[in-house]
Amino acid sequence: MTSEQTPILVIGGTGKTGARVAARLQARGQEVRIGSRSADPAFDWDDRSTWGPALEGTRAAYISFFPDLAVPGAPEAVAALAREALAVGTRRLVLLSGRGEAEAQRAEAELAASGADWTVVRASWFAQNFSEAQFLEPLLAGELALPADAGREPFVDADDIADVAVAALTEPGHSGRVYEVTGPRLLTFGEAVAEIAEASGRELRYQPIAMADFEAGLAEAGEPEEVVALLRYLFTEVHGHNVTLGDGVQRALGRPARDFADYARDAAAAGAWDATAGRAA
Repeated sequence: MTSEQTPILVIGGTGKTGARVAARLQARGQEVRIGSRSADPAFDWDDRSTWGPALEGTRAAYISFFPDLAVPGAPEAVAALAREALAVGTRRLVLLSGRGEAEAQRAEAELAASGADWTVVRASWFAQNFSEAQFLEPLLAGELALPADAGREPFVDADDIADVAVAALTEPGHSGRVYEVTGPRLLTFGEAVAEIAEASGRELRYQPIAMADFEAGLAEAGEPEEVVALLRYLFTEVHGHNVTLGDGVQRALGRPARDFADYARDAAAAGAWDATAGRAA
């Protein structure tokens, strides 16, 4: 069996970055095993008995922790997964991490200490949060209200994250490296919404609100407490602490990071913020 026929496990392979990683690997002719609860063999972060069978026979793994490395117990889970991977012969491990998150950096340290051939892809807020996640529905309705005012973020395109991860999974020269992946500009949430409005041709508004009002809105929408707690953490502990740009995309790929305006243009062209189509979907 050639190395291309030996599977690469993509944990979180149906998520924003995992699905992109899997698609890129398959386009390169690589054998991919999706790590999810619905896959066969299944992978479930909450059931360690599934880890070994999912890893068995793979040569590398992309690790996206659910729901986020910021949650308690995540570093210990990453450490345990690395031990399981090495026990079955999976040596190359690529971890999706978060910038400005103490627990995420603890998870990185656990991975680095494991003895694996490791790479960390340390990302800031995803641009795709505006088109594929929690921010989409409010934008379809015309207004996004968040507990964030003047703080700027280096929003990173999930396609760049996937490209860096695939390089680290399949090419030499990436072991032992931490890639800080960001976009090439710092934007406030309001500025990001303004760029989406321009790209989509829609009237969109951004409204800063108090954290208490934000949490009340999430609860009214039926969001579970763990989601509310995670968003509270991201907006109180992480937002505003990543006001520097990283060069991870350039270092890993030899090209500049994708600009938010390019993301907004392409997402708008694909109908991401078409209110009629979005509500029908």
